[in-house]
Amino acid sequence: MISFASKTDNPNTKLGWNDRIGYGMGNFGMAWVNGMMSAFLMKYLTDVSLVDAGVVSAIIAISKLFDGISDLIMGRIVDGTRAKMGKARVWLIRMCLPLAISTVLLFSVPASMTGVIKYIYVFLLYNLVNAVFYTAMFVPYNSLISLSTTDGYEHGMLGNISMIFQTIANICMNTFFMTMVVKFSGAAEPYMVEAQSGWTAATIVVGIIIVVSALICVCGTKERTGAQASQDGGKPKDEVSTGKALKSLFTNRYWLSMIFAMFVIFFIIVMYSAGAIFYCADVLGDYALYTPVNNALSIAQFVTMFFTPFFMKKFGKHMTYMVGLVGMGLGFLGTGFAGTNVALLVLFNALKGIGLGAAGGMAFGMVADTLEYGEWKDGFKVVGMGNAAISAAQKLGLGIGQVVLGVILDIGGYDGTVTAQSESAKAAISVIYNWLPVTLIVVTFFIMLTYKLDKELPQIQKELEERHK
Repeated sequence: MISFASKTDNPNTKLGWNDRIGYGMGNFGMAWVNGMMSAFLMKYLTDVSLVDAGVVSAIIAISKLFDGISDLIMGRIVDGTRAKMGKARVWLIRMCLPLAISTVLLFSVPASMTGVIKYIYVFLLYNLVNAVFYTAMFVPYNSLISLSTTDGYEHGMLGNISMIFQTIANICMNTFFMTMVVKFSGAAEPYMVEAQSGWTAATIVVGIIIVVSALICVCGTKERTGAQASQDGGKPKDEVSTGKALKSLFTNRYWLSMIFAMFVIFFIIVMYSAGAIFYCADVLGDYALYTPVNNALSIAQFVTMFFTPFFMKKFGKHMTYMVGLVGMGLGFLGTGFAGTNVALLVLFNALKGIGLGAAGGMAFGMVADTLEYGEWKDGFKVVGMGNAAISAAQKLGLGIGQVVLGVILDIGGYDGTVTAQSESAKAAISVIYNWLPVTLIVVTFFIMLTYKLDKELPQIQKELEERHK
C-alpha cells in the first residue's frame, strides 16, 4: 500500500507534517457523520420523515445500551488485533465503506414506511451507524495517537490536528450540506417531505468523503508503539485480561476526569449544533441564518487551533484547556442574553468557538497522556480499551444530548408540522441552545481543577523510558 508517513520506527519520534495531516484526514470524514447526526438528524426525522420527536428520543436512549457495549468490545478487539498493519489502521480500511452506506440509508427513510415499521428501520440504521460501523472506526482512530508515538507534545499536536480537521469538516458541512439538499431535491425548503431525494443525494456525497478520508489517513500514518503481529500469529506480549484492563482504567483518576469532560463537551456540541438549526428556523424565523451563526463558531474554532500548539508549549495542555472552558462559558452566557440580535449571536458564537478550539484541541492529547500515566501506574498500557471508553463518552454525549434535546422540545410543545412555534417551544429551544450548556461547563471547570498530570508527566515518561530499556 502507498505510504507517505515518516519511515522511522522510533516510538518516541517527533512526527512530520505528513504524519499529522494524514492523521487529521481520518477525522475529516468521520466528523461529517458526527455533524450530521448531531445537527440534522432530529430535524430530518421530525420534519421530513415525520417521526415524533419523543419517539426519536426514545430510540436514541434505548440505542445507548448497545453503543456503550460496542465501544468496549471494539476496544478489546483493537488491543487484541494482530495484523501486518498494526492494531488500528486495518479497521479504518475495513469499516469506512459500511459506515458510508449505513449513513446514506439512515438519511433515506423510505416514504412508503409508516408506523412501527418506520421506527424499526430508524432504530436499526441508527445502531448500525453509531454502535457498529462508527465505533469500529473511531476507537481505532483515537488509538492511533498512542500507537504513533509516545512523545507527549506530539500527543497534543495530533489531538489538535484532529480537531482542526473536524472543524474544517463542520465548516464545510454548515456551508454546503443544506445547499446540496435543496439543489438535489429542487424543493424550496429542505425541511419538507418532498426534499427526501435531496437528503439522499447529499448524504451519498458525504459517504464518498468518508471513504476517501479514511484511505488517506491509513496511507499517512504508521504504528510505532504497542505489540505488532508476530510472523506466526502469536499472542501479543502486552495483551492483558479485560478485568485487569478495566481495573487499570477505573483506578486512573486522570482518565476518569477526561471521560467526564469528553462527555460534557460532546453533549454541548449537540446543544449548540442541533439547537442552532431550531433556534434559527423557529426563534429567528430564518433557517438560512444557521450558516453564518454556526460558521462564526466553527471558523473561530478553526483559527484558534492554529495557535493552541504555541499556548500548549508555553502553558501546558491543562491550562490551555481551562482557558477554553472559560471562553465557552462566556460565549453561551452571551448568546443567552443576545436574544434575536443576530450580530451579537454571531459575536458570542465566535467566543464559543475560541473556547472550543482551545479545550477541544487539547482533549485527545490529554487522553493519550492519561494512558501513559496508567502504564506507569500499572505496568501496562490499555490503548484500545482506554480509547474505547473515550469513544463511548463522546457518543453518550452526542446520544444523550439528542435524547435531552427531544425531551425538552417535547415538554415545550414543539410541533414539526406547523410553521410558527409556540412561546413555550421557543423557550425550550433557548434552554437547549444557551442555559443547559453553561451549567455543564461550570461543573466541568471545577472537576478539571484537580487535573495535575501536566506537571507529573515528564518524570513519568522518564521512568517509563528506564523501564523499557
